[in-house]
Amino acid sequence: QVQLVESGGGSVQAGGSLRLSCTASRITVGSFCMAWFRQAPGKEREGVASIDSRGSTTYADSVKGRFTISKDNAKNTLYLQMISLKPEDTAMYYCAVAALFSSCSLNTQVYEYWGQGTQVTVSS
Repeated sequence: QVQLVESGGGSVQAGGSLRLSCTASRITVGSFCMAWFRQAPGKEREGVASIDSRGSTTYADSVKGRFTISKDNAKNTLYLQMISLKPEDTAMYYCAVAALFSSCSLNTQVYEYWGQGTQVTVSS
């Protein structure tokens, strides 16, 4: 059973930074499309950033220039570096793994395994 464990969430003031981590077991992160999603209360889950097996990345318009997705294959870990955080970034953040050979995108339907989430709260 694939397991994804997120960490690094917390509470920060607007303009602050956080780095989220997602450690995977029973898969090799370098071989799969992986992504970060977020869900705020009362809203649908939305894609934030994805990274494919070659390292190509896609970002939601709302986070371009502020968030960076990356993988450390040696640590089998996915990261999301977030800077210039805004109150509207407040949400539960989830990492996810797409099925092998899936097209990498920010569509939730592509993703087969999900972590339990880590909360990010940004105050103004």
